[in-house]
Amino acid sequence: MASQQPEPGAPASAVTAFAERRPLTAGDALSRYLGDQASTFLRALRLLLDESPLRSAEGEAARLLGRSARRISANLDTFAPLTDAAWAGRLAAELHWLTGTLAREHDSTVRLARLLGALRRLSVDPAEAAEPAGDAADTAVAIPAEGAARAGALLERKLTLSRSRGHSALLQALGSGRFHALADEIALLASEMPLAPAAHGPVAERLLPLVEQARQRLTASVGALPLGRAQIAYNGDALNGALLPGDGPAAAPGGAQRHDAPWHQVRLLALASRYALEVCGDAGGQSAGDSTTARLHAAGRVLQRHREAAEAAEAAEAAAHTPRIAASTAYALGVLHADQRGEVEAARFTFSHLWHRSEPPAASYCVLPGAAHPGGTAPGPPSPRTPDPHTPQPAALSRETPPEKCSSGGSRHAIPRRTGVTRDEPAP
Repeated sequence: MASQQPEPGAPASAVTAFAERRPLTAGDALSRYLGDQASTFLRALRLLLDESPLRSAEGEAARLLGRSARRISANLDTFAPLTDAAWAGRLAAELHWLTGTLAREHDSTVRLARLLGALRRLSVDPAEAAEPAGDAADTAVAIPAEGAARAGALLERKLTLSRSRGHSALLQALGSGRFHALADEIALLASEMPLAPAAHGPVAERLLPLVEQARQRLTASVGALPLGRAQIAYNGDALNGALLPGDGPAAAPGGAQRHDAPWHQVRLLALASRYALEVCGDAGGQSAGDSTTARLHAAGRVLQRHREAAEAAEAAEAAAHTPRIAASTAYALGVLHADQRGEVEAARFTFSHLWHRSEPPAASYCVLPGAAHPGGTAPGPPSPRTPDPHTPQPAALSRETPPEKCSSGGSRHAIPRRTGVTRDEPAP
């Protein structure tokens, strides 16, 4: 017998009771999750507008605004078949614009702090530089204090200007009609979301296959990375790849961007996969293995460190192209660029071991009680990988691994490399 619909004008208690008896659909699960994120967005927006007139992108309100905007836009892309295509595409594009605007000031601040910290770590006082080294072959490359000071002043001037421009862009965006139209769309999302007919199907048949597709896109993208090469410590690929000619007028930036782009894409797909699992959790499911979300979160942190180091290296290189700078300044920026590319390599090394140790299972890794899995079998632990006999196996490294020279392409470097996660990044 079909369930009776509540009468028009029925009390709220009757409508709630009917909703509790009705089976949860994919549209219900997605609407509930996106509605919660939209409410967070609107609360953060109210806090941001009530803050100081400066409205810094470093504040808690701006962080929450960007956090909810990223989750909404990512899940609109992942679950596009469940929503109205024109509406979802327009809203996702506007949210991408907002998150990019919010990130400009923050990214410049993080980049400047990272580069100045690296300069302090690599610089050496004139008195120490005058002392004879006990073993010149084991001495790491260091920057004279004069060159470090000049390079730091140049970087601070350039990145402070970039941060100021990002702040101005944020203020302009928050007062624009485009942003107010976006806020109206988010308010609509918090109350009523346009859904496609497919959203009215069961969660197991409509939602879980899309979560699985997000996982498959991530796995395929990771499979295209040179993880076997990245597992070899001190391989020098991150630095040498940045020095290869590029397709654009600036040769070195083209080489770096071409080598870094696949890794940046994996970071975005890892975030999208984790956000999709959050929707699954709101639908009453759980990930296969209690640590699947934690593993994706750890991978995202490592790849975020990779992105920050790559962008810091680009900033150092751009500063080195400043006309008429002193030779000591150019040398300091060159060493700083090589150091940050070494950080890129260390992040790739860490990610390659993390992924091989904890790759998500091949079957669906979102489980609903009593639901059949898209693959037909319940997910299990990842099968151990068979080592490739043609790929050299890396030696184990630890945080205590001392800096050592590496050889790559006939060139020798003595740049200290760190392979462990040195700090905890905030959750994206």
